[in-house]
This record gives sequence, structure tokens and C-alpha cells, in this order.
Amino acid sequence: MTEWNNSSWNRSTAGPNRFRFSSLEDIDIPADGSPALRILISIVYSVVCAAGLVGNLLVLFLMKARRGRKKRSSINLFILNLAVTDFQFVLTLPFWAVDTALDFSWPFGGAMCKIILSVTVMNMYASVFFLTAMSVTRYWSVASALKDRTRRRVCPVRWVIVGLWVSATVASLPTAVFSTVRNVAGERLCLLGFPDGQSWLALYHLQKILVAFVFPMLIVTVCYLMLLRFVRTRSMNNNQVKRRSRVTRSVTIVVLSFFICWMPNHAITFWGVLVKFNVVNWDRTYYMVHTYVHPLTVCLAHTNSCLNPVLYCLMRREFRKKLKDLFSLMNRGGESISQYSPRPTHTQVLVQRNKSVL
Repeated sequence: MTEWNNSSWNRSTAGPNRFRFSSLEDIDIPADGSPALRILISIVYSVVCAAGLVGNLLVLFLMKARRGRKKRSSINLFILNLAVTDFQFVLTLPFWAVDTALDFSWPFGGAMCKIILSVTVMNMYASVFFLTAMSVTRYWSVASALKDRTRRRVCPVRWVIVGLWVSATVASLPTAVFSTVRNVAGERLCLLGFPDGQSWLALYHLQKILVAFVFPMLIVTVCYLMLLRFVRTRSMNNNQVKRRSRVTRSVTIVVLSFFICWMPNHAITFWGVLVKFNVVNWDRTYYMVHTYVHPLTVCLAHTNSCLNPVLYCLMRREFRKKLKDLFSLMNRGGESISQYSPRPTHTQVLVQRNKSVL
């Protein structure tokens, strides 16, 4: 879908030369794996798509419901944009589910290949960038609020958001330029058609690892560690102690979820980068991991788009209260309907039926 559909596949891997390749280009992406694995991945994509659509639409609804009451805070604007980018991201999953189910044969044409692949990569970058910006904003807002309220400076959040979208677009430009459909071993594949040489593809993967994982992970970890350290060093009453406990719990969940969802995929991708640069040798282990483990890490990475609405919206007390009020309103609406529109008795049904006949 990004790097996992970005290169020619060697589909003639049967026989005694199964693990011998003429060039590194042939081993960038492994063989197809088993049909059961492809069907499983397609099902996972469909489930993630459905869950992501529901979760992110719920976030967008809750954010819209809050708009009329007061001005949105910086963190809420980031949550809104995060929901938008995750929503766009999960919309691409049905295309990849079909592609996977059809043995990675792209049926949607060259234009859709370029659009879907570019949108997938751009929203992957945007999602990570907004998560990182939220961690910085959270630390800054808490630290500045507890230090000196009179010295707080308003950050041009809207310009920051525009800058993050522009950065995500720039980071995905190689995908937009080089994505194409090519015939490989009789199959039409949606992939990245870089110029000859493994260095292009290796640098592309290395950029993705650094910009979309290593640097954001360092920033998120440092910000949350500073936040925990700052909160722990402040003199606090009982309410503040409870708040510190909530912050500690949420910080742990946020950092671990981001790390667990993305680390396996980027680790295997980095392994491939080392192979392309001839730092490590390609062997049977690499082949097996890329064939059977790598697709599962892709599924795990996509679940982050489902977890984001829960971690960054529904875990917050104000949004949980809003959601509870929404469900309460829906229940009261159902009760009022049943109260003012009682179920007709058997006699009333017969009378109404006779009137209709007459």
C-alpha cells in the first residue's frame, strides 16, 4: 500500500531456485504468501475501515457539537484535523482490501493508483504530524497554565495546522510522482516506479522511517516525559494528585499505542533498507518475515487510525460527558415517543382495520 506495494514482485519463486534472485529489486517485496493470509488481511482492512469511519465520524460530530458553546482550544483543533486525516486514510482501505484479495492485481486503473497511493501516504504523514503536534501542545498548555497564566502567549495554531498539511504533502511528493501501474509477470500492480537502482527505494523507505516514526516518536516521548516530570514536581492537593494520575495513565497509553502500532512495520522496513544498501545479506529469514509477518504489521499500523479517536477524544472527560449526554438524549427521545404514542390494543387495531375497509 505504501512501501509494501511499491516494487516489482518475483512471482516465479517455485522450484529449486526459490530463494535465488537476480537483483535486489526482486526481493524488495516478497512473494504473495498464502491465499488464506490475503483473505485475512482483506477482512482486517474492512473491519478497520468500518471501525475507523464510525470512530472518526463520532469525533467530528462531538467537535461540531462543541463549536457553538465556546471557542475551540488548540488541542481540539488538532483533534479535529487528526480525525479528518484518519477519516481520509481509512477511506483508502477498501481499495487495498480488493487489491489484496485479488492477489495484488490492481483493478482500478492508473489514475486511481496514483490518487489512492498518494492519499494513503499523505494522510499517514499528516496523522503522525498531528499526533506529534498534540503532544507538544499538551505539554506547553499544562506547563504554561501552572507556571504563570499572565505570561501565556497565543500560538497561531491555524498556521501551524496549515504548515503540517503542507509538510505532509511535501513528504508524499515522491509517491505522487513515481506511483504507477506496471505489468509484472502478467499482473497489473500498483507500485512506485523509481529509476533503476536500489538507492532510490532505500532512501524513500529511510525517509519514511525517520520522518514518520523516529523523529515523531522522540518528540512525543520527550514531551510526555517532561510533562510527567513537571506535574510530579509541583505541589498538589488531592484533586491535583488525581489529575496527575490521569495524566500518567493517558501518557502511558498514548506512547505505547503509537509505538506498538508502528514499530513492527518500520523495523521490518528498516531491515529491507539495510538489505538494499548491502549492509546485511538477504536470506531465507528475510524472505519469510517479509512474506508472512510484514502484511500483519501493516494491519497493525492501520489500527492506529481506529485507536486515535478513542485515545485523543473519548478518553477525555469532556467528550465522554458529551457522548453520555447524547445517548441520554436519544433514550429520552425514545421514551417520549413511546409515552405519547402508546402501542395500540388489539381492539383498536380491529376498529382501524374495519374503518379502512369501509
